[in-house]
Amino acid sequence: MAPPTHDSAREGEQGTTPSAPAASGHGKTPDAPRPPGRDVEPAGARGEGPAPEPGHGTEPGRAPEPEDEHRPGDRHGPEAAGRVAAELEPEAGRPAADGDEAGDGERRPSPGGGPVPAGPSPARRAAALRRFAAAGRRGRGPRLAACAVLLAVAMTAGTVAVGGGRDAGRSVADAAPAAGALTPGLLAGGELGAGIRSLQARLRAQPRDFGGWATLGIAYVEQARTQGDPSRYPQAERALGRSLALEPGNEQALAGQAALAAARHDFTGALRYAGRALRQNPYSERALCSRIDALVELGRYDEAAEAAATADRRRPGVPVFTRYAYVRELRGDVRTAREVLERALDSAATPADVAYVATALGQLAWNGGDHETALRHYARALAADEDHLPALEGRARAQAASGDRAGAVETLERVVVRSPLPGPLVALGELYEDRDADGDRARARDQYALVDAWTALARAGGVDADLDTALAAADHGDAGEALRAARAEWDRRHSVHTADALAWALHVNGRDREALSYARRATATGYRSAVFLYHRGVIEKATGRDRAARDSLTAALELNPGFSPLGARAARAALKDLEEAR
Repeated sequence: MAPPTHDSAREGEQGTTPSAPAASGHGKTPDAPRPPGRDVEPAGARGEGPAPEPGHGTEPGRAPEPEDEHRPGDRHGPEAAGRVAAELEPEAGRPAADGDEAGDGERRPSPGGGPVPAGPSPARRAAALRRFAAAGRRGRGPRLAACAVLLAVAMTAGTVAVGGGRDAGRSVADAAPAAGALTPGLLAGGELGAGIRSLQARLRAQPRDFGGWATLGIAYVEQARTQGDPSRYPQAERALGRSLALEPGNEQALAGQAALAAARHDFTGALRYAGRALRQNPYSERALCSRIDALVELGRYDEAAEAAATADRRRPGVPVFTRYAYVRELRGDVRTAREVLERALDSAATPADVAYVATALGQLAWNGGDHETALRHYARALAADEDHLPALEGRARAQAASGDRAGAVETLERVVVRSPLPGPLVALGELYEDRDADGDRARARDQYALVDAWTALARAGGVDADLDTALAAADHGDAGEALRAARAEWDRRHSVHTADALAWALHVNGRDREALSYARRATATGYRSAVFLYHRGVIEKATGRDRAARDSLTAALELNPGFSPLGARAARAALKDLEEAR
């Protein structure tokens, strides 16, 4: 089973909360929101260069949408109000209201007065996911197109429709605990979907509220992250672009652009936007955190450590503490990481922060093979928020490692219905393969097909999904595609996770001598990952380095004997082969 992600988005994740790359293949972690970033210098951060203009190339004084190409004064007539409404609610659907468990399709009035279909229940959404997974097995070209369309339909009809619903609604604090509050009280303390609806209503009445547009853009980023819906990112981009058109260079929108870029895995762009925001406000928590995230994901760990220390001086608190801990963990300093997270948990003031930090502690315990402690931390997280998806995913992995495979399958099925991200999809597929009951092979293929569907949808939303593609394809897809994606990702950034992904992609393509240097690089910082050690051991065995292979494989199983049902089994088999060959 793939290990938990760090999104984002511990990110989210995901995006912008701590979360190592979305897990894929024998416990590998592709990208996903890792703990968000910290800052080294508020202005002129080294090597950042000029930041791109808002809206990916649009002029600072112009909003990105074609319909915005008019004078500001034109915004006050009836037609202008219609344009604003269209931008606020680009989709017409929303899920069933609380209490409508059946999702019976009854048409209800929308906030704007028009009828909108009620969204499906979780059970119906699950059925939809299974149907398009089956469609995805019909050939690679049609599969990607059909699956992407079906996934988008299933998600926009249910989990991610504007306004949210029972499954979709998350508290704002939970939506972005690692990135700071979503700004003024409009969204504070409420359900994310309800907060978005409130903002939409306000912006219809006050369309020139640049702060409101920035807050709405950030809320869309968090909605995308918490619900695994990349189609929200273009909406976020439009809202943030409108904020910058109304008030060029405003710090709140720039910090939102940094969070958006990080969520799309454009970490160079995230670093630039964070630098611009910090020049406006050196104490911007969101920009400080996005900066740390970007430096971590780019593999610039020394700078990330400096950025974490700077953020800790300027804005100490749960978002910074969790990132500081992750930077220490990446350097192998697990003791300090644990101490920082324990202090952060003691200071957590909201259920969302408790869930977030307890989940990070669970991940840390999981990585060290202490599954009992991990389960305790996940239980605390779920006591604070019973629907916290990263905690549910982590609990499933710990359940599987502790021998409760039925509980693990049930928990992961609950996760993927609500957030069909690559990590839990692959993990569930591998659990099905490991169980190998009647129909489980087909069920596993369904999960892997959904990874392709999510990847296609993510790319359509502007997300760089190469790391997710490489990790999933290496074990459960096309080896050539895995290598192409891994090389493309390595060209962009040199983190330990991209090094591991490239090493493994080279291995499955039979290029083990080339793979070995990347496998060594993945384990060079001291980061304790049983998956990395397993990959390195297999590659060492393939290159005839039997003694080194025994050491690496033994270390992987000693560190976390349950790191993956398929990977751990393969590691034990490889060790047995090595012992018999002595």
